[in-house]
Amino acid sequence: MMRTTAAVLYEMGLPTPYAESRPLHIEEVNLEGPGEGEALVEVAAAGLCHSDLSVINGTRPRVMPIVLGHEASGIVREVGPGVNRVTPGDHVVFSYVPMCGQCEFCLSGRPNLCIPGNQANVSGTLLNGACRFSTSDGRRLHHHLGVSAFSRLVVVVEESLVPIRKDMPLEKAALFGCCVLTGVGAVINTAGVRPGSKVAIFGMGGVGLNVLLGARLAGAAQVIAVDIVPGKLQLAKRLGATEVINSSLEDPVSAILDLTSGGVDYAFEAVGKAELLRQAYQVTRRGGTTVIIGLDKPDRYAEIPQVSLVTEERVIRGSYMGSSVPIRDIPRLIDLYLAGLLPVDAVISRHIELENLNAAFDDLASGEVARQVVRFL
Repeated sequence: MMRTTAAVLYEMGLPTPYAESRPLHIEEVNLEGPGEGEALVEVAAAGLCHSDLSVINGTRPRVMPIVLGHEASGIVREVGPGVNRVTPGDHVVFSYVPMCGQCEFCLSGRPNLCIPGNQANVSGTLLNGACRFSTSDGRRLHHHLGVSAFSRLVVVVEESLVPIRKDMPLEKAALFGCCVLTGVGAVINTAGVRPGSKVAIFGMGGVGLNVLLGARLAGAAQVIAVDIVPGKLQLAKRLGATEVINSSLEDPVSAILDLTSGGVDYAFEAVGKAELLRQAYQVTRRGGTTVIIGLDKPDRYAEIPQVSLVTEERVIRGSYMGSSVPIRDIPRLIDLYLAGLLPVDAVISRHIELENLNAAFDDLASGEVARQVVRFL
């Protein structure tokens, strides 16, 4: 048994501002050493994601109490019996879906939909059913998506780890575990954006900006960015958006239809709002594809005219984890970054300390920042 500093959420749905209600408790907790098939990892950096915020505000309920965080990088310090994927000293990026390798989805090349992995995530355990965190008085603490990256030390199953090259800066590598994998993956894997195509992206947060980077990487000729925050739209323009639309000032549907002479080939919804999904569908041309990335509340529905799906041969696709195979895709994306083809550095808004997490989630909730990163090393 060892001790680590972690951010623990005991109750969902506390009121904002979080700087005052302080839903995340930064405290010393117990951490068991790695068991069979597990590894002890020292976290180097962890990004703040809307998936974490969705647990804090109760949009995506999880079992309580829980150590939050899922987008991260680190260094393996110790491994348990039977671990083959990593060795001590390896640099790694965490995968927020632990992939069993044996279910029908893993065997068919869609491990992001792994059944046991997703069941473990809902249960707040590691893939093997274990919980390695506990409070000072022995109360069990659950794992967030098998990672719990808002802790200086974590124990995870080896299926949650992707080894990476050591010349990759770890504070940048953290983003490849979620926002880069999800955003670029949605373009390359889910949509299969073709060179010369027209693309619209609703939402310029960390994921949406990576959709933009992915669209430029795929050779899209026209990339239209939509948001309500001027600073994010300015950043989108710097990263290659051909046009930007402030949807608080003008109707994005009319504007995009005018800019594209009838619609885009691919539209991406990267916020998680039913209204934006409807707008993304409206700007998708005949024969085009609308991709949904953002997560809304489970009871939210979006109305889509059924006839257009048939007569215009439209496609609506969900994209979870960028339809990725992390063990394959994360190293490839890092190679692209190091080759200067995927400038994800610009997505980082600021670096913060673990002790400032609550206020940082206020900033994330306000929409004023893209990615904030906690640096541990």
